This record gives sequence, structure tokens and C-alpha cells, in this order.
Amino acid sequence: MFEYIVLASALLLAVAAALVMKWRNGRFASVSAPDDRPRLDLALLNEAPGERASLVQFSSAFCAPCRTTRVVLKQVAELVPGVVAVEIDAESHLELVREFQIMRTPTVLILDSEGVIVSRASGAPTKEQVLETLAKNLPNLNK
Repeated sequence: MFEYIVLASALLLAVAAALVMKWRNGRFASVSAPDDRPRLDLALLNEAPGERASLVQFSSAFCAPCRTTRVVLKQVAELVPGVVAVEIDAESHLELVREFQIMRTPTVLILDSEGVIVSRASGAPTKEQVLETLAKNLPNLNK
């Protein structure tokens, strides 16, 4: 009987963990306090930053959700003036992966016009999530 209780507990814990991971997938979270936010200089990657914001995606070659995220970010960049989408191959830029603690692909960073990371999401965000996060974190986009 004890074995069944342990098995049922393990199963419930696994289901709960899976539901939390699914809920968090693609959701944006603010990055630390405004004064402590890290900065990413896209010029070091030979990429031009956006005048208003940059959507930076860390991806890898065999990442299926990365393809979807690439399309979403490109659509948002075409829709919102002054916003660019940049894709970084995580395998080729391991120093950035370590510095910005990229744990999975895709990971999307939203940078303001100064290159300061204002928000990040692990997993594939929807177009609506990206637009909402841009509007919330970068009020100058509404002008």
C-alpha cells in the first residue's frame, strides 16, 4: 500500500510541475530592478539595434519552437516602427549564453533603445505577448 501512495505522490508532483512549466512557457518577466538591468551591445555582434527597441532571440539549430519564435518576432518588428528582431545562435555565442544565463532555447530578450534588457521570456511567446510586453515596458512605443 505504501508503494502506491509514493507512486501517486510522484505522479501528482510530476503533473503539477508540467502544468507550471506549460503556464510559464513564453511568458515575459521583468529583469531585476531598473538600476541593475544588464545591457547587451548588439554592435559587438555586427547587428544594428532598433531605434525604439530590439527583440533578441537566442536559438539553436535543432530547436523547433525557435522557428515559430523567429516568425513571431519578425512580424512584430515589421508591425512596430523602430523595433528590430535579432537572432543569436546560442551555440556560437556561449559567452553571451553564460553572461545572460540562457537556460533554454528559444529565449527572447527585449532591449530598450539603449540596449538595456527590460524583459525576457523562455519558450515561444505569442505575438500578443510580445506586443503587450513591448507596450508595458517601453511606453514610448505608443507614440
